[in-house]
Amino acid sequence: MAKCEICGKGVNFGKKYSHSHIRTNRRWKPNIQRVKAIVNNSPQKIYVCTRCLRSGKIQRAV
Repeated sequence: MAKCEICGKGVNFGKKYSHSHIRTNRRWKPNIQRVKAIVNNSPQKIYVCTRCLRSGKIQRAV
């Protein structure tokens, strides 16, 4: 679910370093919102990242 249906942005993986330099796994999740948008001339609910919402890559349905 944590994937943008417009740009395909998903979860990134990496390491978290504590003060004592102990490494643990962590994830960076994109800010995904469920919005009603116009897809193929019909309103649908899709999962979109806030970067695509802000840049106007989708047309919101009212």
